[in-house]
Amino acid sequence: MPVLPSSFVPQISQFAPAASSVTAVFLWGASDFAGGYASRRANAFVLTAFAHLCALIWMSTIAFASHAPLPDRASMFWAILAGAIGGFALAIFYGALAAGQMGLSAPIAALLGASIPTMVDIALQGAPSRWSLIGFALAITAIWLITRPDSAAKNDASPDKGPPKGVAAAALAGVGFAGFYLCIHQATGSPIWGAAISRIGSLTATAIAVIATRAPLKLDRSSIGLGFFAGSFDVTGSAFFMFASEHGRLDEAVVITSLYPAITVLLARLVLKEHFSRWRFVGLLAALAAVPLIAGG
Repeated sequence: MPVLPSSFVPQISQFAPAASSVTAVFLWGASDFAGGYASRRANAFVLTAFAHLCALIWMSTIAFASHAPLPDRASMFWAILAGAIGGFALAIFYGALAAGQMGLSAPIAALLGASIPTMVDIALQGAPSRWSLIGFALAITAIWLITRPDSAAKNDASPDKGPPKGVAAAALAGVGFAGFYLCIHQATGSPIWGAAISRIGSLTATAIAVIATRAPLKLDRSSIGLGFFAGSFDVTGSAFFMFASEHGRLDEAVVITSLYPAITVLLARLVLKEHFSRWRFVGLLAALAAVPLIAGG
């Protein structure tokens, strides 16, 4: 049986966090597409609460089946807090997507969600390598190019009506995503249990929002299916992100996973036949180039 050279083992551990982050990109991008599309026909808070219920059942089942060890109490607290913040932010984000503001809300939410934890981690751990910083800049540029509004949408906006609709909600969602990243990073131990426990917080937060807003508890068959899909993919992506942030730098995991709008945009192009501009294609190429720079730095 061939034996791997010892020099190859560190490379596996070096790129494992980046591989997990890239996996989270695909899962979160698909989840956001499903959740945003379903929210066009259902209340965003009701749909998000249902999605998080499905996520809790899904990931708890995996955790029990894999006999993963429970995290300590402090990690449980941070996971629940992360879930509560992230769940509320996700409901707001789904609402923005459902309102047809994807080209506006996605870059604001993604950039805020990535920049805040990145600055915090750099302040605590110091700046990463030069190549990683170049990758950060390229990734942020990619996020903006992928999700920037088309010129036609800009021309339709009226400057006399104040800020475009969805800016405040997108900013709030981005801050919430940043809070999720920072809190879930404090939860150590099994990523599977961390992701599952975080959904206790997100389910509680969104359920309270449903009750407070007196939203109608109504989901059609299509919304139920998409809600299950969105919740299962979202929580699985969270588990991969937790692994990446625990075994690598938080800022690297955050910047890579913040490329998830690329998958949402691609699905919107393939499924809904939405316009795919030349700049979005350039953004996708920039995102592909950013990942190895960040991972290899």
